[in-house]
Amino acid sequence: MHESTETAKTETSAIDAATNNTAINDIALNDTATSADATPNLPTAPPLFQSERQREIAALARRFGRVEVADMANRFGVTTETIRRDLSELQEHRVVRRLHGGATPWETKGFEPLVSVRTGQHDAEKRRLAAAGVRELPESGAVMIDSGSTLSALSYAIPPTTTLRIVTNSLPIAQSLSERSSAEVIVIGGKVRKNTMAMVDSATIAAIEPLYFDTLFISCDGLTPETGLTTPYREEAALKRAMIASARRVVALVDHSKFGHEQFARFATWSDIDVLITNVEVDASAVAAIEAAGTTVVLT
Repeated sequence: MHESTETAKTETSAIDAATNNTAINDIALNDTATSADATPNLPTAPPLFQSERQREIAALARRFGRVEVADMANRFGVTTETIRRDLSELQEHRVVRRLHGGATPWETKGFEPLVSVRTGQHDAEKRRLAAAGVRELPESGAVMIDSGSTLSALSYAIPPTTTLRIVTNSLPIAQSLSERSSAEVIVIGGKVRKNTMAMVDSATIAAIEPLYFDTLFISCDGLTPETGLTTPYREEAALKRAMIASARRVVALVDHSKFGHEQFARFATWSDIDVLITNVEVDASAVAAIEAAGTTVVLT
């Protein structure tokens, strides 16, 4: 009888313990469910399909004039190998031209980015180039300033008291100099290219050919130590060659992002360029090669 009582007590204690454990587990499960309801896992944005990504890459190339592999990989959350394959396929369809580290648009009417877009790119570097460019101005005489965002920065750096005769084919540069300096400003006529707001056609070339300048300030869309200075457009290349032929001295202002890029049409070899003003970020071996060709390189 005593043993039966002890056995019953033991069984009762086991049942109570099991009941308590079940209750504790239920509470834990309820707490977990409540916590999950409070902070649900939000779905991540789905990646773009390959065709969608390639369309965006092409659009960025047309807008900014170039795309970089590393930038595109970060932007779309894919590997650099994936971006390189995208660029190869786009090149096969003549949408972009592959270059080392990136690509530029295939030559089309809408190739060149708007001057308003380019003005904000590498702005600090362009101001440094402009400050160095001012030191290359002659004390007197006539100066030609080519179009472009880098040379627009130069126009703003020219002292307001200058009395130089300044010729340009750029409407924004002509306006800047006319409004804020004492320079005699002459605008070369021709058809206005809307992307750059500059005159670039056969009439512009004809107007430049009989003129003579003490110093020409020029820029480009791409350069290499081997090829020289290049631009996407044959018509613009012809105009730049006419400018160089009319100048006693040629000063090129080119920011470091243009190095290593070859565009469709070459307009100058290094024998045509007296001074190259560029940024300190440029590879030292490229600088040495350009100096070996006879061009003075100023780093800023």
